[in-house]
Amino acid sequence: MSFAFRHSYQQSLPGSYLDHQPDRAPDPALVALNLPLAEELGLDPDLLQREGANWFSGASLPPGAVPVALAYAGHQFGGFSPTLGDGRAHLLGEFSGPDGRIWDLQLKGSGRTPFSRGGDGKAALGPMLREYLISEAMAALGVPTTRSLAVVTTGEQIPRDQGLLPGAVLARVAASHIRVGTFQFFAARGEGAKLRALADYAIKRHYPELSDNPEPYLAFFDAVTQRQAALIAAWMGLGFIHGVMNTDNMAISGETIDYGPCAFMDEFAAGTVFSSIDRQGRYSWANQPHILTWNLARLAETLLPLIDPDQERAVERLNDRLQGVAGLYREAWLAVMRRKLGLGGAQEGDGALIDDLLPALTGADWTMFYRRLADWAEGRPEGLRALFQDFSAIGAWLPRWQARIGTDPGAAARLRAANPAVIARNHRVEEALAAATSGDMRPFHALLAALRQPFSEHDSYGQPPGADFGRYVTFCGT
Repeated sequence: MSFAFRHSYQQSLPGSYLDHQPDRAPDPALVALNLPLAEELGLDPDLLQREGANWFSGASLPPGAVPVALAYAGHQFGGFSPTLGDGRAHLLGEFSGPDGRIWDLQLKGSGRTPFSRGGDGKAALGPMLREYLISEAMAALGVPTTRSLAVVTTGEQIPRDQGLLPGAVLARVAASHIRVGTFQFFAARGEGAKLRALADYAIKRHYPELSDNPEPYLAFFDAVTQRQAALIAAWMGLGFIHGVMNTDNMAISGETIDYGPCAFMDEFAAGTVFSSIDRQGRYSWANQPHILTWNLARLAETLLPLIDPDQERAVERLNDRLQGVAGLYREAWLAVMRRKLGLGGAQEGDGALIDDLLPALTGADWTMFYRRLADWAEGRPEGLRALFQDFSAIGAWLPRWQARIGTDPGAAARLRAANPAVIARNHRVEEALAAATSGDMRPFHALLAALRQPFSEHDSYGQPPGADFGRYVTFCGT
């Protein structure tokens, strides 16, 4: 099957996009095609193999595609920009999977648009393969995420700080590309009718169960809050740091979107930041739950005229909701950590047990700790001890955890089922991207295969970097 596109977003929301053609790649080549995802989406792998280089590079377009650049606004590192939009991306349309779910197909790195703000609209191969790797890792870990269908090189060399790099385009599928910033775009312009149409469309597409709710917009805010709280808690449990939690990177669907300067922690430190541009630590690991509330407050501001014609009443009602975000996130976080720690059910005192673990873990490998805890539960303590230079703090915590799980023989199995042995380790990602940029895709495919089996032991891919890897810094790729 090909895509059988439809274009409900454009039809429902005029003024939210600009018609624009992607650049035509001069010499496209398909370097990565996500065959498992293609089959899941009911697409013909042979057809994609034949046509993907052209379709996913802008050299030609799949039948029925109507490319547009989406408009949105957003708070970027706390500062509001009323007009952002797709500066290097083109939405081709929507298509249905075998299960009836609707997916967007978007090209990223496909050339300048009217929203490019001085950028070249291009993408280098490394950052596009990075999004492919990490989005596939997140999908395998069960985290809601956009997915990467393909990466195509364009035959161009594009200038970046590192010099000339091979250009590439990513084909991305998503439940939609509606962001908090999309709501901000219309709210900032005082376009109340278009804002209401956007909210109605988002409810119909992502939360259809709310269509008969007597207060659909308040229920919509609640539903987005629930999904986002669960998403950020999942990130936190994996040691994942998004890096750019701007409101234009917060999807209404509850998916992880826009993998720019993201990374997974190796050694645990609550203030960990990887992004080269996050000099104040706004989007550090520990700050992500606070930014969740901040971003939801920005969404709430846009919904005020839809909640109640009396602004004071609308503010009061949404403030009540915002006051509860921290509690909703706390519930989601405790649920994640109970699974990670192999705790059966919920008991009083779990919160304190979990809270006290974090300072004791500082400096230890976040991912390996939980796998080694399974070994500890089976009476093999050596691996866990080896993670700590000073075992005293964790040694004081462990008897409390042991008392909580008791003699449960299933605890070790639950730990291994809940905690990955393999994540997208930064040094492995960089090795794969460097090799791919030089023309060797073998390390990329080997790493990808390991990331798709995250709960299986892989001696080479499960290990942290050596001391010579140094401090890791990530970049946006623009």
